[in-house]
Amino acid sequence: MGNFSKWLGAGLGFTLGGPIGAALGFALGSFVDGFSAEDLTSEQQQYRQQGNRNTQSGDFEISLLVLASIIIKADGKVDTKELDFVRNQFVGMYGKERANNAFQLFKGVIKKDISARQVCLQIRQHMPHASRLQLLHFLFGIAKADGQVAEIEVEEIRKIAGYLYINPSDFESIKAMFYNASENNYKILEISKTATNEEVKKAYRKMAKKYHPDKIQDLGEAHMKGAKEKFQSIQSAYENIKAGRGM
Repeated sequence: MGNFSKWLGAGLGFTLGGPIGAALGFALGSFVDGFSAEDLTSEQQQYRQQGNRNTQSGDFEISLLVLASIIIKADGKVDTKELDFVRNQFVGMYGKERANNAFQLFKGVIKKDISARQVCLQIRQHMPHASRLQLLHFLFGIAKADGQVAEIEVEEIRKIAGYLYINPSDFESIKAMFYNASENNYKILEISKTATNEEVKKAYRKMAKKYHPDKIQDLGEAHMKGAKEKFQSIQSAYENIKAGRGM
């Protein structure tokens, strides 16, 4: 198990158990001889003895891997551009060595049928809302990696959003960040075109607070890039609306 045991223990808490842990056990068993889901349970007991742990950077990392595998398979094929997107994002966030470990695990996870509902139930019990929003943003990035977001992928992400207790307005806001139509500026701020100038300003302040990168600072610097991209989308939408209205 060697390097993987060390990697798994370097920031994992809740994901060592439940349906996510089962997926990890399956994946590890596919390339670590003699490894089983029971061994992962043993790892979980070891880390639990170190004290109760909530969401760690590694938990977010593994949650991304598992949910990414669901989205990539949603359209019935495994697109190499989407796989490359996942790999490149992980290299950018964690560096090559850690990303290689994660992607090797990912290749095992993607072979297993996983219940999105059960996985999301486990995630939402332990992960704060801001981090769940970040997960959703990443999933749309995967869906668009091949140049377009297929409707079946949108519906799969919509289901995941519901399971994660992300409301429809937040879902539509993040979705709109991946389309270029002008009306998406209003969707990103979760308002309609009929909103008054004061309502636009109020919506911007609300959304800027909701998506501020500081909301996920506990996950570490590795995840700040995605958070800053979301925050920039909010700022750009606001600036575009202001320019269009002459505010």
